[in-house]
Amino acid sequence: HNVRIRDIARAIGLKISEYGVFRADTEEWIGGSTEEEVYKLIGMQWIPPELRENTGEIELALEGKLPRLVELRDIKGDFHMHSNWSDGLHSLEEMAEACYQLGYQYMVIGDHSQSARVANGLDPARYREQFKLVERLNQYYNPKGFYILRGCEVDILPDGSLDLPDELLEEFDFVVASIHSRFNQDNTYRILKAMESPYVNLIGHPTGKAYGTRESYPLDMEKVIRTAKETGTALELNTYRADISPENIRRCMQEGVTIAIVTDAHSVKHLSYMQVGVGLARRGWAIPELVLNTKDLHGVKDFVKRKRELMLSGKY
Repeated sequence: HNVRIRDIARAIGLKISEYGVFRADTEEWIGGSTEEEVYKLIGMQWIPPELRENTGEIELALEGKLPRLVELRDIKGDFHMHSNWSDGLHSLEEMAEACYQLGYQYMVIGDHSQSARVANGLDPARYREQFKLVERLNQYYNPKGFYILRGCEVDILPDGSLDLPDELLEEFDFVVASIHSRFNQDNTYRILKAMESPYVNLIGHPTGKAYGTRESYPLDMEKVIRTAKETGTALELNTYRADISPENIRRCMQEGVTIAIVTDAHSVKHLSYMQVGVGLARRGWAIPELVLNTKDLHGVKDFVKRKRELMLSGKY
């Protein structure tokens, strides 16, 4: 990126160094006290640092057509977190209060489903008990403008089926579906089948990557992205795992596929990872219009409703 920028400056008789912008023939300093001024002097729109990889951002900046990227201030909620009902450190009450203090409009509690035994996954009876707690908490928080959505992280089983029955899944406000085991199976098939469920709104950590501990499993991301668009399913940018990659985020943006930036928080402290997630999303050229948690509560509910109507209509 920097080499290209200097070449552009040189072509119009200018020179750029760490000290600013100079006329190449006279060494006269003409500006460059700020980054914005440097780019302006060579006829370009300011380029956010996350995009400076010489992958098309320069050409768009020359035309003044760079998109506005998502920012932390755009985020209105978090769709994936855990409480001590499964493998989280803190109570649902503590997670809710922390999200409220962050200024969010909503949060989705997404404790693990029953096949995740090592994570103390919930069976249908325990989820329904949790629903009662969510209802009580909402009686307190709703007048304050904050909403707790009933959610789960349901396991995608080896055959692509889901770990919970449809009659329970339809009771959730928001469902994340993820692969947690048997990585040697056809994971593309598993994810595509899961997205065909009317009740799955978000595919969790789609490529199986766990930052620093596990690489991605084989996956046909082209098929995953295409099916996400066709079914109205969002793909997760899991900040905790750094999954999906900026490259795949950019592919989502190009195809008009919605992503959700989530923390996968297992404690109150982890909720702060949202800032890291926004940075990763910006590296992938993520725009607010295609980030689910820039929508208000009405927009989120509409996203869920539209998918259910599509998949239950038989038109897919």
